Amino acid sequence: MIPHSRTLVERLQSEPFALIGVNTDSDKETYRKGVEEHQVAWRSSWQGGTGGPLTKEWSVQSYPTVFLIDHKGVIRERWQGDPGGEALDAAVDKYVALAKRDLEK
Repeated sequence: MIPHSRTLVERLQSEPFALIGVNTDSDKETYRKGVEEHQVAWRSSWQGGTGGPLTKEWSVQSYPTVFLIDHKGVIRERWQGDPGGEALDAAVDKYVALAKRDLEK
């Protein structure tokens, strides 16, 4: 999903959009090398394994798991497994449009 995530971040850089990654590599150096190698340019949190605090709190059972959270902090969609580029783009675009509409009020 990293190449698609990069495309989303680049495409929506001037929009009300943020991508936050949660990484479950057990070794921090492996995580750091992966961030550098894959040119991860968005916020990413290292959890120290699949039992990290965020994965437990958010009940992540499989990878990847994608949450779409709107501009009000409400979880609108959750996918377990890769949702696919077109489906993810359509959903993200929908919530970005809603955020922009609310910001214009």
